[in-house]
Amino acid sequence: MARINIEFPHDKIIFETSITVQVSDINYGNHLSNDAVLRLCQEVRMRFLKQWNYTELNIENLGIIMADAALVFKGEGFHGNQLTISMAIDDISRVSFDLYYNIKHNEREIAIVKTAIVFFDYKLKKVSACPAAFLSKLKT
Repeated sequence: MARINIEFPHDKIIFETSITVQVSDINYGNHLSNDAVLRLCQEVRMRFLKQWNYTELNIENLGIIMADAALVFKGEGFHGNQLTISMAIDDISRVSFDLYYNIKHNEREIAIVKTAIVFFDYKLKKVSACPAAFLSKLKT
């Protein structure tokens, strides 16, 4: 069986935060569930955007949508674990960029996630160009 391989771009980290695994993040195997990992990534993304008073629905009057997601588990996470999640950005294009998440507990990797994020004008229901003001913030 071919496995997905995601290389986390450590040299492109733009944000880091800590999140505690909640009981609702646990599945029947008594460990962190795959759907919870994507919810945790969304929380990290929202915290990142909030530092500039952005939301997923308002980045310079545009929203963002997730075009795809890939997840590779490296270990288990359990209820009460304090996770450190680093986020990196790469492959910035005219309308999109990739976000990578490195999820760890006590320096032990739990998962690596990659999401493709596309700028979207919800009023016009179409893909839009990355706002220049947002891109300039990434460079500082």
